[in-house]
Amino acid sequence: MTDIVQRRDNDSSTLTTPRTLIRVFVEPGGIETAAAFYEDLSGVERDMWFTYEEVGLVLAAVGSFLLIEGDEDALRPFRATTGTLLVAEVAPYLDRLTAAGAEIVGPLRRVPTGAGFTARHPDGSVIEYVEHRPTSDGR
Repeated sequence: MTDIVQRRDNDSSTLTTPRTLIRVFVEPGGIETAAAFYEDLSGVERDMWFTYEEVGLVLAAVGSFLLIEGDEDALRPFRATTGTLLVAEVAPYLDRLTAAGAEIVGPLRRVPTGAGFTARHPDGSVIEYVEHRPTSDGR
């Protein structure tokens, strides 16, 4: 692997709020397809991609998603399941994910903070989408 490091407006020292990155694990050779899916879903271009040659990974960030490509041995130490994406409204994501071939594994439901659902993306990752509406008790 060749070391490739590219970043576009990705200086975390200037962030005023945290940027949540949900890990998405990709089989060897699949990062371009995965990046295209997430770019289309989120409406933003990837802003970081690089090889982590020491451990045999290729990484890219697209919006709130951190795509991690590698074989099973390389990925094993980095696997963490699932993540939550806080969104303004869940309904548009439900429609877009369904149209893009995602499987809805947890149907749209009311939750204490608003509404949410869980989807299995075409790459196999399972992500909860939730909207947060303030409640009188501060949730």
